[in-house]
Amino acid sequence: MFSTLSAIKDQLSATPVVASAVESVWKFFAVGGPFMLAIIACSVVALAVIVFKFRTLTRERVVPEKLAREVERLEELLGAGSLGELEQEFRGGHTSLARLCALALRKSDLPRSEVQVVVEATAREEVVKLNSGLPVLEVIINIAPLLGLLGTASGLALVFRDLGATANHAEIARGIFMALSTTIVGLAVAVPSVIAHSHFSRKIETMAARLEVLLTNVIAATHGKVETPPPAESVAQA
Repeated sequence: MFSTLSAIKDQLSATPVVASAVESVWKFFAVGGPFMLAIIACSVVALAVIVFKFRTLTRERVVPEKLAREVERLEELLGAGSLGELEQEFRGGHTSLARLCALALRKSDLPRSEVQVVVEATAREEVVKLNSGLPVLEVIINIAPLLGLLGTASGLALVFRDLGATANHAEIARGIFMALSTTIVGLAVAVPSVIAHSHFSRKIETMAARLEVLLTNVIAATHGKVETPPPAESVAQA
């Protein structure tokens, strides 16, 4: 494998156009100094978090549609006296919905208000787990542009420090461009992170709302319908 990679590298280096492009990219990142290294580290972490969330934050792991349809029929199944395959799903606890439904059924002997409090508390914990990784993206969204600006400011400070010692405008323009490279890379890291964070946040919000509706149905099925109190006028007449 390593011999193959070495051969590919040698082949690319042997191509003048590719070699020139690689050298230009390397110089672009190298002039950023330690600030550029910090931004690159942020990009690696952001990419890892995004890949992790795409792999774990799926409906099949949180609210599978098939299981959701069965949960909607829970009152009918309880009336028939058997949960069938649904009971195995609850015991397995492979999804957030299954774990919360199993908890609601285990606590079904408690008053409805107490069951609702327990389920809501556990549901909040599940939502916190769904949000894992997003705080890291928030930090990267905030610090990547700041690191870019810091690198640019420090680069411009060096350029203007040497301004009096040279009158070569081409060198000054080149120095300013190099100083701006950290801002460019910082924004390039922050923008995809913002898009990914918004996507995952919206997805979590949608699945959390779906969980809330289904769990309300489960609690209603295990504790019966809530009786509406009679109107005040009829009570007074009685």
